[in-house]
Amino acid sequence: MILPVVAYGDPVLKKPAKPVEPGYPHLQEFIADMYETMHNASGVGLAAPQVGLSIRLFVVDSSSFEKEGSPGFRQVFINPEIKEEEGKEWIFNEGCLSIPGIREDIRRQPLIRIRFADENFVLHEKTYDGMQARIIQHEYDHIEGILFTDHISPLRKRLLKKKLLDISKGIVDVDYRMKFPLAKK
Repeated sequence: MILPVVAYGDPVLKKPAKPVEPGYPHLQEFIADMYETMHNASGVGLAAPQVGLSIRLFVVDSSSFEKEGSPGFRQVFINPEIKEEEGKEWIFNEGCLSIPGIREDIRRQPLIRIRFADENFVLHEKTYDGMQARIIQHEYDHIEGILFTDHISPLRKRLLKKKLLDISKGIVDVDYRMKFPLAKK
């Protein structure tokens, strides 16, 4: 089932998410819905807060980047914890399904080591680099209550203020289902 993506301005996007316990109700169905929602919106990652659920879970499917020289991967991350980030920061123009129509250059480190549980609550500790690391860092920020716009300068954020307010109100052209916190009913 395709879920509505929560738009910028909704408080769920700004609060740290709660851990997911084994036996969480309908977890496999929710994960499948998240992948379907992400693919429908042409995304490469989606965090649970982006569909209104404040739990520490995100999904990634970066197969669309395979053609750009980076190997694609598909993974569920439950209760992830970034253990290490290293390397010289690099800039990439990021966007977000919760903030449609806005892209900004964001600095992130190229190498991460992360511990997480998969969809079966099997624990993993893996190292990712390049685009894979960036996607994971972006989605990890979501479960910490951080948006990519929190990484830009205060001046740049002030310049985007009207666009961000318009997104909150639903005044944005988007081709996937969204929930806007300030939309007039």
